[in-house]
Amino acid sequence: MSRLVSRVRLASLAAGAVLAAGPGCQTAGPPRPLFGGNVADLNNVPDGGVGAATANRGPFSGQTPFIRPAPKAEPADNALLPKELNKVTMPPYTVEAPDILLIDAQRLIPLPPYKVEPLDVLYVYAPKSYDTDKINGPYPVDPDGTINLGVTYGGSLRVNDLTVTEIEKLVVERLKKTLKPEEAIATVSLAQSRGVQQIRGEHLVQPDGTVSLGLYGSVYVAGMSKPQIKQAIEAHLGRFIYRPEVSVDVSAFNSKYYYVITDFAGNGEQVVRIPSTGNETVLDAISFIGGLSSSSSKRIWVARPAPAGTGDQILPVDWRGITRRGTTSTNYQILPGDRVFVMGAPLAKVDTTLGRVTAPLERVLGTTLFGYTTARTIQTGGLGLGGLGGVGTGVAPTVVNVAR
Repeated sequence: MSRLVSRVRLASLAAGAVLAAGPGCQTAGPPRPLFGGNVADLNNVPDGGVGAATANRGPFSGQTPFIRPAPKAEPADNALLPKELNKVTMPPYTVEAPDILLIDAQRLIPLPPYKVEPLDVLYVYAPKSYDTDKINGPYPVDPDGTINLGVTYGGSLRVNDLTVTEIEKLVVERLKKTLKPEEAIATVSLAQSRGVQQIRGEHLVQPDGTVSLGLYGSVYVAGMSKPQIKQAIEAHLGRFIYRPEVSVDVSAFNSKYYYVITDFAGNGEQVVRIPSTGNETVLDAISFIGGLSSSSSKRIWVARPAPAGTGDQILPVDWRGITRRGTTSTNYQILPGDRVFVMGAPLAKVDTTLGRVTAPLERVLGTTLFGYTTARTIQTGGLGLGGLGGVGTGVAPTVVNVAR
């Protein structure tokens, strides 16, 4: 029965939301056909046309849609699908596990009254201190809760669990032991809170979609863009810090991939997961796996994921046109989640199938032939043993009569 080839509409692509999310990629009016022209060979085209879902075919009939792509790519509408010469920019990046965020603390001032803890940094300034041992600079709080003012001023001073005002009074009392009372003047301020060390640096997005901020708890960031993550972190830190200000960037893009699947003509299928940068094309994807293997055919297509019930999105690729003629009509821009499928060579698959079918027969026949040959050898060898008196040659002895 002849099959009719229908034109594929863009309803499934619009439902995919990948193209529609990017600026300048929205379509207006009725859906436009994805492919045009005629297919030379209709044997492998489903009843609904290229890109249509077939409900009751394939090994998973009644469970998942099944599609057999056309053996030759049809020309696509360049105004609708991004390709080598008309690429589109990706929508704002949304963070997911296991991305890595780079967070830097621009301003972290604890809410008053703040009590100093180990690993904090205090800035102490005494204008009348000795020039040879000036007190003017940052003083880190040691793990034992003390700061070291130097041997001239009595060494360590315990500041743990004290406010900045209380510490300033203690520094003045310590200076009075070395300087004149009117010269014992000092100012103390918090230069850096230990919380900065907990916030600043790389943060892995955990499987539950949160990043850990150390003492300040965790913040949910999955599915957010960088500006949204910045607002969420600053809002969370606002409970502990006065008007916090942080910067957020993505250090490692680990959650967006596409896949290149190679069919080895009956010897299994190889799946290679490649990080998506948003700028790759079909030619780039094939180059990342080292090109086509000896068992690969030139039948290649891109399977684009779509929501359930919207049908398959199959984009056939004219590999010879891309590589030999430099055509770009099917050198599609690869989007996150795409599957680039490379079909195995039919003859190689037939050879592999025949090898699997005949291999057990060859083993059985080989074993039978070996057993038969062994049995014949033993039988003929027994006759030789009797005829030559212990020397078995497998050949009957010759009797010669000599006349006297």
